[in-house]
Amino acid sequence: MTAITGKTRVAGVVGHPIAHSLSPVLHNAWLAAAGIDGVYVALEARDGGFRRLVEGLKTTSFAGCNVTLPFKEDALASADEVHPRAARAKAANLLVFQDGRVHADNTDGLGLLAAFAEQATGFDAKAGPVVVLGAGGGARGAVAAFLDAGCPHVRVVNRTFGRAEALVAELGGEAFGLTDAEAAFQGAIAVVNATSAGLADNHAPDFPLAATPETCVVMDMVYKPLVTPFLAQAQALGRRTVDGLAMLIGQAAPSFEAFYGQPPPKDVDVRALALKALSLKAPGQ
Repeated sequence: MTAITGKTRVAGVVGHPIAHSLSPVLHNAWLAAAGIDGVYVALEARDGGFRRLVEGLKTTSFAGCNVTLPFKEDALASADEVHPRAARAKAANLLVFQDGRVHADNTDGLGLLAAFAEQATGFDAKAGPVVVLGAGGGARGAVAAFLDAGCPHVRVVNRTFGRAEALVAELGGEAFGLTDAEAAFQGAIAVVNATSAGLADNHAPDFPLAATPETCVVMDMVYKPLVTPFLAQAQALGRRTVDGLAMLIGQAAPSFEAFYGQPPPKDVDVRALALKALSLKAPGQ
């Protein structure tokens, strides 16, 4: 790594906990390959300190930060200017500091679509209905991303039907309860799991993936384990799958450009670096 000086452009990721984050692995590998005088660090905010952290950083030379759990809603509330993507998702995972002002964006949807483009060659969001499981921030970002990409119909399946109804009332689509999941899955070109269901006990979520067409693509936003029980269930049915690590890398690329003024170099295998790091790190983002 090049020596850090007063001219080094600094950005980072903020969360709690944060020591396990793979984001520094990705960004610092890109910085080294591009020959940029920059560094990307992990910052932990505790005890309600996130907004104080942002207030302090925005008037410094700090370029900005990615934001992970549990601060994505706080990040949106801290912003002076909000990109429509973040406004629709009601959460921000990217803050850029410029002249004392905070600009918020949400690149999670971009990361999701990039993951599909990489791992599900030929997938076309315009070709049919998509199912999103969950009604939290991750689900909101997925629904908005698919609708923006031209998906004709998004079906939101959630354990609490009222939350699914509230989501589609605001963004669009159709709400389903778990008891109607099989109907939602029929004819779907993709199913995205935006919940953590099935991870704690290492059992696949009880979703009727067998009701999907054989051509359906199945994604899980979680990347630890890389092949989650949900994806293992899909693979056993012969469905193509997309993993959460591809989404993580996909959302990191536009963040890198926002911080450092140029796209990340394409000749760096950051996925291989991330997989190596995953063998040593705890679950999470």
